[in-house]
Amino acid sequence: MLTFFGILILIIGVISLVITPFFNSSKALAWFTKTRSLQLIAFGFVLSVLSGLLFYAEPGTAYAVQYPWGSQKAVFRQGIHTKMWGRLIPIQFELPIKYVIPDSEGDLGEQSQYANVDKAKYWAFSDAVKARIATSVVISINTVDEDQFLSVADRNKTERNLIRSRIIPNIDQSIKNTCKLMDAQDYISGQASDFDRYFKDQLENGMYVLEEYITNESVETIGDSMTIRTITNNKESKQKRFRIKKINGEPVRERGNSLKSYGLTVIQAVVTEIDWESTFDKRLQLQKEEVAQTQLEKQQAEREFYRAQKETAKGEAEKATERAKLEKQQIQKTIEAETRAKVAEFNLIEERKKYEVAQFKAKTQKTMADAQSYENAKLVTAGLTPQERAEWEYKTSVNVARELKDLRLPQIYFESGGKQGEQGNLLQNLIGAELAKKMLSRPSSKR
Repeated sequence: MLTFFGILILIIGVISLVITPFFNSSKALAWFTKTRSLQLIAFGFVLSVLSGLLFYAEPGTAYAVQYPWGSQKAVFRQGIHTKMWGRLIPIQFELPIKYVIPDSEGDLGEQSQYANVDKAKYWAFSDAVKARIATSVVISINTVDEDQFLSVADRNKTERNLIRSRIIPNIDQSIKNTCKLMDAQDYISGQASDFDRYFKDQLENGMYVLEEYITNESVETIGDSMTIRTITNNKESKQKRFRIKKINGEPVRERGNSLKSYGLTVIQAVVTEIDWESTFDKRLQLQKEEVAQTQLEKQQAEREFYRAQKETAKGEAEKATERAKLEKQQIQKTIEAETRAKVAEFNLIEERKKYEVAQFKAKTQKTMADAQSYENAKLVTAGLTPQERAEWEYKTSVNVARELKDLRLPQIYFESGGKQGEQGNLLQNLIGAELAKKMLSRPSSKR
């Protein structure tokens, strides 16, 4: 622009210098004296020279300077640099490119002079549902490799041509391929992140090579796990689908169709908004209503199920309580029976011990009596003195009297008429008479 004004002023000065002598009487040309014409020529020359010699590099912009003699250089720093009447190709460090869905009045919203904004286009998903897809892409140029930058600037001439002829076609192809890889139903059912990933990966590394395959048509209802299938003549309809062609697990890409070959880097590539066609919006609304009704019925069914579970649990709890009560009573009865058995066992042991003690006492008394009888027999045979015999008889009678006192004879007895019975009774009578005689005579003799 400065060069244009300089050349314009230079031309005006030359014209005024040439025509002024021929129109001396003109008051309009009287101002253009020879001195002023020369000053205009000099000023215009200086402006044209300065503007062609130098230029100002704006921040955030790279410049390719192409000189008239064929060489060129790259400028990445802001400030004043020499141009030497060369051609400038300015390109921003980062190129924002946006597809925007217009509002009801067709307005694309507030736009920046540094961003390339276009109206969003309609794209078809694999299930033939169309939608306008708004995207936001930011591309960064290579400011490290000067030769590559100059090559890109030389081949594209202008920043606008670089965006229109190189970047936007790649964005469109990436969106188209990504739409082929999924249904609209898949996108709204949770694969939106996959869409962004496929979209950015193709911009960075190149377009996928897609291959066709046939599959049974299956549409998943939004927000629910039930599947809706399209049935035609009692047969499942077939649908042509696309998938990424892979070799050894790696996707196959189209050659020579990548932004990397131009030294461009994808900083951002996201889908900001999708405007579905009206028919799909209606179907989507119906599915949402159906899902809401299904969810409501499912909640009611779950409520009834949990209510039945609650009643079952309550019955089981009551049964457990009654069972515990009966088991407690049974345990108590068992304990009581075991206690009685233990008591009876202890009583039996006690009676047995008493019997053994009584038996032991009886044996002891018998043994003592036998010993005394043996001693008496020995004393009789040994020949005691009259005094010793008297003492022995006294002790014997006392002991016998004590034994007779403790002896309990039957009050009733039977007497047999046999011969042996008569002898036994006679012997008993003789022993008793002898004992009585001795007992009666002993006190008198002591006196």
